[in-house]
Amino acid sequence: MDVKQALAERKSTRAFEARTVEQEKLDAVLDAARHAPSGVNTQPWKVAVVTGEKLKQVTEAMESTFRAGQKGKMDYQYYPLEWQGEYKERRKACGLQMYQTLEIGREDKQRQMDQWAANYRGFDAPVILFFLMDGVMEAGSFLDYGMFMQSVMLAAQEQGLATCPQAALAEYPEIVKQQLGYAEDTVLVAGMAMGYEDTAALINSYRTPREEVDAIATFYQ
Repeated sequence: MDVKQALAERKSTRAFEARTVEQEKLDAVLDAARHAPSGVNTQPWKVAVVTGEKLKQVTEAMESTFRAGQKGKMDYQYYPLEWQGEYKERRKACGLQMYQTLEIGREDKQRQMDQWAANYRGFDAPVILFFLMDGVMEAGSFLDYGMFMQSVMLAAQEQGLATCPQAALAEYPEIVKQQLGYAEDTVLVAGMAMGYEDTAALINSYRTPREEVDAIATFYQ
């Protein structure tokens, strides 16, 4: 598999098979991703690879907190405080496409909640990666982390594994850090579900569109 193919075939997978991911595949993914670039070689990534009983404990704690009505708060501001213009439209279209695929109506609040709650279980993937970094790091390290996470996803694609990068998995940082033994001032950047795609699941049948090159790039000579 070449890089272009991996980039094109990667998608956010939201339903996984129950089968275990082999340790050698997890090792191979992280061994490849560790070569990602970072400013002055800081390598700010600290990755918690969570499976089994510990995964169940963490995800159950997050989901139950969500269902109890306690809104999560990330360690940093991920999204704009006010959605505007093209970003607002893309966000709206993304959610609408998913709900239409699942035939979840606007008035079906229970199914909407159940679908959102699945975020906190990592969509029942057998592996969740939590990405953390020291609290002393600044904005540049978030850029580094984006490159590292993309490297993880492409390496996983090569191994036949599906992924879903998730901001939602960082919405309850206190729970994650307490359960996994990280210091309070550690920043929980994001999470990622990983496993084998359930190809029969309806939710995995849709893909969000991307802008063409002419819409995102301006060439100067």
